[in-house]
Amino acid sequence: MVTRSADVLRDRVDKALHEWIHAARPSVASISPDLEPFVDALAAFVLDGGKRLRPAFCYWGYRAAVASAGPADDDDAVVRAAAALELVQASALMHDDVLDRSDIRRGAPSAHRRFTLAHQAAGWSGDAEKFGHAAAILLGDLALVWADAMLADSGVPNDALLRALPVWDAMRVEVMCGQYLDVVEQARGGGSVERSLRVARFKAAKYTVERPLHLGAAIAGGDGELLDGLSAYGLPLGEAFQLRDDVLGVYGDPQFTGKPAGDDLREGKRTVLVAYAIEHATEAQRATLHDRVGDPALDLDGVQQLRDIITETGAAGAVERLIEERAQAALAALEHTAMTDDARTELAALATLATRRIR
Repeated sequence: MVTRSADVLRDRVDKALHEWIHAARPSVASISPDLEPFVDALAAFVLDGGKRLRPAFCYWGYRAAVASAGPADDDDAVVRAAAALELVQASALMHDDVLDRSDIRRGAPSAHRRFTLAHQAAGWSGDAEKFGHAAAILLGDLALVWADAMLADSGVPNDALLRALPVWDAMRVEVMCGQYLDVVEQARGGGSVERSLRVARFKAAKYTVERPLHLGAAIAGGDGELLDGLSAYGLPLGEAFQLRDDVLGVYGDPQFTGKPAGDDLREGKRTVLVAYAIEHATEAQRATLHDRVGDPALDLDGVQQLRDIITETGAAGAVERLIEERAQAALAALEHTAMTDDARTELAALATLATRRIR
C-alpha cells in the first residue's frame, strides 16, 4: 500500500531532480553541440519516473530522527540530498546493463543500446556496439559525478553534510564491490547460495535500503542506537528486495518488469534462485542449468524449461520463504527501534512496496 505522503514525496523528488538537471546540463552541453544527445540521454533516463525507493528510505531515515519536519516544512534540502541517490542509481544501472549486455531497461532501449542505434542511424564509421558501450560507461560516470554535485549543492548544512559523506562514500564503495562479486560469481558458474546472498547484500541490500537510511539519519544527527536499529530493519529488507527482483527476473511479466521474459536467465545472473536450483537439481537438471543459463539466444521455450527446473527443485518456494522471513525480521526491527511514529508507519509501508511487487 502506497501512502499519500509517499506520493507527495515521490513528486518532490521528481521536482528536485528536474530542477537540478535543468540547471546542470547547460555547462556540459555548452562544451560542444555533440554533447546535447549525451545529456539528453541522461536526463531521459533519470526523469522517466520510477518508484524512487532509495530517496524514500533516505528521507524517512532523516524523519526517524527529526519529528518536526514535514512535507510543508523547510526540508527541501533533505529532499534534494535524497534525490541525488537517483543519479547514483542511474550510474549503476547504465554500467550494469553494459556488463550484462542487456538491451532493454524500463521497456525502452538501455543506454548503450540507445547510443548503438544512434551510431548506426548516423552512418558513422567503426563498431557501433563498441561506441554504444563506451558512451554508456561515460554517461554512467557523468551520472556519478552529478550525484556528488547534487548532494554537495543540496543546501544541507555543512555540519550535516560532513556527517553524511562517510555514509555516502561507503555506499558507493560497497555497490562497486558488489558488482565485482557479481561478475566473479558469473565467471565461476555460480552454484553457491551463500556467495549469491553475499552478492545480493553488497550489490543491492545495503545500497538500496540500509545506506540510504543511514544517509538520512546522519543528516539529521541520529545517534548510534538509531543507526543500529535502521540496519536491523534495512539489511534484511534490502535482501528481500533483491530476492524479489530475482524472482521477477525469471518469472516476471515483461509488461510489469520492463524487460523481456526471463532476461536474467539469458544474462546468466547467478542469483540465489539459480544457486539454490543448482544445489538441489538432479544431474540432468544441473547439466541443463549449466548449459542454458547465460545463453543469449535462449528463446521462450528455453526460458520455460529453466523456469520449470527452478520450480521443480524447490528454489522458487525457498526464495519466497526467504523473502517473507526477511520482511518479517525487518518489520520486527521497526517495532523495537525508537523513532518517530510517522517514520515507523512509512517505513512499514515501504517494506511492503519493496517486497510484495506483483509479477
